[in-house]
Amino acid sequence: MLEGIRVLDFTMLLPGPYASLRLADLGAEVIKIEPPGGDPARHVQSAAVFNANNRNKSSITIDLKTLEGKAQALTLLKETDVVLEGFRPGVADRLGIGFEAAQAVNPQIIYCSLTGYGQTGPMRDLAGHDINYMAMSGLLAQLSDQENRPVVPKIQMADLVGGIVASEAVLAALVARSKSGQGQHLDVAMADAMMGLLTTHVLIEDTAGYPYGVEQLGGSVVCYNLYQTADRRYVSLGVLEPKFWQTFCKAVEHPEWISQQFSAAREENPVFQAISRLFLQHNLEFWATLGRDVDCCLQPVLNVGEVAGSIYAQERNMVFDLPTREGRRLRLVSTHAGGRMASGTGQGFLEPPELSHRPLQ
Repeated sequence: MLEGIRVLDFTMLLPGPYASLRLADLGAEVIKIEPPGGDPARHVQSAAVFNANNRNKSSITIDLKTLEGKAQALTLLKETDVVLEGFRPGVADRLGIGFEAAQAVNPQIIYCSLTGYGQTGPMRDLAGHDINYMAMSGLLAQLSDQENRPVVPKIQMADLVGGIVASEAVLAALVARSKSGQGQHLDVAMADAMMGLLTTHVLIEDTAGYPYGVEQLGGSVVCYNLYQTADRRYVSLGVLEPKFWQTFCKAVEHPEWISQQFSAAREENPVFQAISRLFLQHNLEFWATLGRDVDCCLQPVLNVGEVAGSIYAQERNMVFDLPTREGRRLRLVSTHAGGRMASGTGQGFLEPPELSHRPLQ
């Protein structure tokens, strides 16, 4: 879909590379600009962070602190459609590759600055990481235990959602440019991306005083909850529609529960106790099979390894193996619904000869 679009990516670690990966998966040509020594992600988790987010890109080493490096970058900017950068506000300008410098050599360029707190505002110059952006945006408070204590997530949501928002903004800017012929500067903040997920929560808190969104979707009722199985695994029961609840109750031979669909998921509730005991009678595979055979919104809580090998992932082309130059195979995940959408995705780590200074691993 983005064939013929060239992206120059100055970002490192996770948010920016994930954003440009999404564009690469849609067919864009992505050129990754690395400093001397390379992207630090090359040295995280045996390069897994780097390899997972940099397929289908070429790479070149440029020292932006030198006049030669600056000139080299500006030459590339002249023939680029999109720029991604993740420096702190003002750093790209000091390096001579900021929006004004880029626009001076290429008026149609789309320049996306992806930072923690944006290009303006009182927090623009503060350092931060994923957990900080989630915390101050209000999102982390939603990921809490039964006593409403926030937990440390095992996924970097601000980084990844920030990357999604950045790629979405780039796509919108490409559409706008096709109509006006003009480029623009996109100011994408990961804290903003997190806050943008709370549209429903903010309105409910303002009108009803409840700070955790739709109450029935937060584990407060028996029909929408997590239940432990006999083998200490968990299943998700997400039955909001009466017809599916009736189907579930009849499938487990407890029609007396039909009238109790939205009763409280509390220990003092005998229905909740009975449902909990029921799930503890069988292992995860039993309940997973029931969920497949009976249409009642019942699915197992899978771990990452199980997801990668699942029939769903295979049939949707969401997980695939990609060979490296060293003869290894890396298991990777498509970034878009419907599996591998771009013709280039899955063809390997690309490296045009003229940009072969630093091949991707």
